[in-house]
Amino acid sequence: MEHKDWLQPKERLDDLGINGLKIIQHPDEFCFSLDAVLLSHFVMLRPGDRVVDLGTGTGVMPLLLTTRDVGSVTGIELDCQMSERAARSVALNHLQDKVTILQGDLRQLKGVLVAGAYEVVIANPPYRPVGGGYISPQAGIARACHELTATLQDVVAAARYLVKYRGRFAMVHLPERMAEILSVMGAAGLEPKRLQLVHPHLNKGPNMLLVEGIRGARPGLEVLPPLIVYESDGSYTEDLLQYYPKEIRQMAVKEGRQMLR
Repeated sequence: MEHKDWLQPKERLDDLGINGLKIIQHPDEFCFSLDAVLLSHFVMLRPGDRVVDLGTGTGVMPLLLTTRDVGSVTGIELDCQMSERAARSVALNHLQDKVTILQGDLRQLKGVLVAGAYEVVIANPPYRPVGGGYISPQAGIARACHELTATLQDVVAAARYLVKYRGRFAMVHLPERMAEILSVMGAAGLEPKRLQLVHPHLNKGPNMLLVEGIRGARPGLEVLPPLIVYESDGSYTEDLLQYYPKEIRQMAVKEGRQMLR
């Protein structure tokens, strides 16, 4: 079957730039961005870990995690069309033995996924509460960006339900909500242990926060050096390019443009 045969009207096929992975996306729906790529590299994994991605969207993080030494990844997504599209991306890449996409509500996991059975849970949740900024008229984009169907508390509660004792929960979010995030995680027994701030430029404040907590751990937070995304000329920094294969890094540096998405 040719790649075009996997696509439905208006859909496009994007190259993830690693291991030949492709992903199906719809330009009028939510498409993945750099935050998903950063989280898929930030989370600590051990060989054979079973991972759940809460609100998987396009399925980009499960796909990227297959390039690491992971046991299996289950993505759960509320939107029927989005989950079906993510499942087609998994099949297109012949990763059905590693990745499973489920259509479902992360607020209602009982009977869907086994409690306390997973070493790792990850999430790239809606960043803004309802009432916090412009809400897109596109329903799928609105749900992905605003807490219309799942709040921060809902996401953390779902992670706490799924992750085993001493298991890890990693999330990408907004720095402006750092105090709330650390408080909610700690109250749920997912003690924050690693944190990294992401800055678009060296002289700019952070616009993303990466955090990882461990269920049942003692207090003690390691703050990693900040990650700077762009050089002054708009190209990616060397730290960011380390996430990509050598040939992709060399091409990006040579062309000096934002070729990685």
